[in-house]
Amino acid sequence: MIVYVNGETRDCAEHSTVAEVVADLGLTGKKIAVELNKEILPFQHYDAQQLKAKDRLEIVHAIGGGQDDSFMLAGVSYHSRLLVGTGKYKDMEETRLAIEASGAQIVTVALRRTNIGQNPGEPNLLDVISPDKYTILPNTAGCYTAEDAVRTCRLGRELLGGHKLVKLEVLADQKTLFPDVAETYIAAELLVKDGFDVMVYTNDDPIAAKRLEEIGCVAVMPLAAPIGSGLGIRNPYNILTIVENARVPILVDAGVGTASDAAIAMELGCAGVLMNTAIAAANNPILMATAMRKGIEAGRAAFLAGRMPRRRFASASSPIDGLFF
Repeated sequence: MIVYVNGETRDCAEHSTVAEVVADLGLTGKKIAVELNKEILPFQHYDAQQLKAKDRLEIVHAIGGGQDDSFMLAGVSYHSRLLVGTGKYKDMEETRLAIEASGAQIVTVALRRTNIGQNPGEPNLLDVISPDKYTILPNTAGCYTAEDAVRTCRLGRELLGGHKLVKLEVLADQKTLFPDVAETYIAAELLVKDGFDVMVYTNDDPIAAKRLEEIGCVAVMPLAAPIGSGLGIRNPYNILTIVENARVPILVDAGVGTASDAAIAMELGCAGVLMNTAIAAANNPILMATAMRKGIEAGRAAFLAGRMPRRRFASASSPIDGLFF
């Protein structure tokens, strides 16, 4: 006979009990609650309660708050909103430990002849951050023209066996590392037409961000401050405007220095934050990676909670009615 369990059909033998269904689901002895046809069924009745065709069971358990607060990127759901890079660590082991401590699921890599271990005897970065465990995000760091950026993305796709998700950045000069927005538009259009899922680094300009979304980028990544500066979010109002006008994920990229910067980005409603130097250049990168993970989680929770309005004057937190003096 057919019954419904958590909205899905399930074929059960005639006269099956609730306890038998719970056992089939591997939930015997687990802390669960069961509703049968919209009525709570006490756990001591599971053994005796026989099911009839088309009965509806709802089985629930407790989870930690926020565990289902994922975001979608190119059709894939991610629960970690912290994305990390792999540069500037002292060695591969520190890289591995910091990435693990961050809880990141998406890890960026730059494409260089020596960066991922093609030289004989050189450690291979992809052995440390396996594509089986992480989403590897090739980036175009160091590219100053649309042509170089597109070539790099195509090499990354070949290297990773047809991987389509890339981070695009086209830089304007070596001193500021600000994006060359005009070249970024050109590269983004070419890559989108070539079937890539493009996450794009840009400045904190709402007009540029919207243009890149309209080109077809799957995520837009405005800078908080210059790359590697650690200055934090210099223009929160522009970031807020970008977030409010977007239909794709907005992730702050570049300039974060510490956990409070990451929390501010999340409080503004960003889908996530990408960082490298803030972790790798810390005195204790593994501890900083942990702090950044917690900062992201705290900022996201604060955004979802909705902060109190700012007021010019004081507002007593205790009621004044009934004072006895």
